[in-house]
Amino acid sequence: MQTVAHLFDQLWLQYTAINPQAEAIHRLLSERGEQVVNDHIAIRTFDTDKLGIDQIAQVFVDLGYQKKGQYDFTEKKLNAHHFEHSSDPKHPKVFISELQVAEFSDEVQSIIHALDDQVDADQVYEPDFIYSGRPWSLTFEQYIRLLQESEYAAWTAAFGYRANHFTVSINHLTTFFDIETLNRFISDNGFAMNESGGLVKGTPEQLLEQSSTMAPLVNLAFDDASHLVPSCFYEFAKRYPTESGRLYQGFIAASADKIFESTDTM
Repeated sequence: MQTVAHLFDQLWLQYTAINPQAEAIHRLLSERGEQVVNDHIAIRTFDTDKLGIDQIAQVFVDLGYQKKGQYDFTEKKLNAHHFEHSSDPKHPKVFISELQVAEFSDEVQSIIHALDDQVDADQVYEPDFIYSGRPWSLTFEQYIRLLQESEYAAWTAAFGYRANHFTVSINHLTTFFDIETLNRFISDNGFAMNESGGLVKGTPEQLLEQSSTMAPLVNLAFDDASHLVPSCFYEFAKRYPTESGRLYQGFIAASADKIFESTDTM
């Protein structure tokens, strides 16, 4: 039977296989004596009947996760929910977003529905679907057409089901006490950072500060050719206590909007 630990182990293995920068950063932190704790992962999908948030989230719900905050991204035509484990707050949070397919051109809708048609409805509920990668055929021409209207749509079509990013919990680090110092450490070690909206997204007053690397390019195989495209990235988050004294567990939509751009083409 699958456990939360096993699920996240499999997601991490799949994620680092295509994004070795995350493993390299994890190793750099470990060499400083840090025990790296994952704050959350993010997953991207489409809002079709088969592939919407509720369907994709079921594997987590079966393991004790509950739906919490809801977020809207009007400009990017996305919506999202985050999920927290009902009985063990040490388990990472899960942030699942979905593209509002009907908001796009007929051509883009047609491409996405053709991808959706290739997925069996029952397949989505298999325990390993969430780290199965791309479950459909996709040409580079289709990828480019999606990219012309939505980077999010193109990335999701190209990479399918996997963690779009893992997140280092700065609150659990012992040799870094603020996000700015950690950002300098990451940059000084040669990793490009997402500067959209500023290097740090969010403020202590908003109870959450975030930053992220830019997704490195990988040579990805499409049906007709292989091309360099942005892959996955690594995020860093510092949470602040609410009036109750408990760390804030939600997300800030304006900050997340800029974090999405970590997979933008340079």
